[in-house]
Amino acid sequence: VQLQASGGGLVQAGDSLRLSCTNSRRTSSNNGMGWFRQAPGKDREFVAAISWNGDNTYYADSLKGRFTISRDRAKNTVYLQMNGLTPEDTAVYYCATSMGAAATSRTEYYRYWGQGTLVTVSS
Repeated sequence: VQLQASGGGLVQAGDSLRLSCTNSRRTSSNNGMGWFRQAPGKDREFVAAISWNGDNTYYADSLKGRFTISRDRAKNTVYLQMNGLTPEDTAVYYCATSMGAAATSRTEYYRYWGQGTLVTVSS
């Protein structure tokens, strides 16, 4: 399984970014997927998750309303639209494929992880 995340970069506070994560394993289109992030000096934290068919999504409470997760099963790709970015959103963002079909925030339920893409938000 290979997860390729992209779309990170350096932006200013208030800007938007859309991250993408493509899964080369076609059968993973039946699995839930999620985004996590790790800021410098902090633990990895849950950002958002989406069920296998996209019908259910789940967000970290602090990010609801600013971040949106979606997926294109035909392209085997999951997206994270991030709006109103702040310096506190600076982190390496990781996508992951869960072992089940549901959307979950539980890190232990994720089997495969991408290499991460860096998002830096300047003030």
